[in-house]
Amino acid sequence: MANIGIFDVLGPIMIGPSSSHTAGAARLGKIARTIVNKPIKDVTFLLHGSFKETYKGHGTDRALVAGILGMMPDDERLRDALLIAEKEGLEVHFLPADLGQVHPNTVKIVMTDCDDINWEVLGSSIGGGLG
Repeated sequence: MANIGIFDVLGPIMIGPSSSHTAGAARLGKIARTIVNKPIKDVTFLLHGSFKETYKGHGTDRALVAGILGMMPDDERLRDALLIAEKEGLEVHFLPADLGQVHPNTVKIVMTDCDDINWEVLGSSIGGGLG
């Protein structure tokens, strides 16, 4: 049985401010990147519910992009993910969306890979840094 430390109980190790809007969003972006498994040249995030309302203030924008860039929620570079994406030539767009009857922290990630193949991943962050 593994030892559990106090920080495992309190929450995930992450760059904040929010486990659901930042850590969970970074995990969603990283999952999308893993599914594509090729360099991504363009990504549009269709933000639903509370993601749509608070994405800049809670760092959801930076976290989603950080995940697409392959960063984990505890990566210090997460704060600079938008700038890093720009330097790497990744086109990034954020759009409000009504995705229907889904969790408030839901995003549809629409990506174009280096071979011009389009991908879509729908994910929700349910809190605690879980995507």
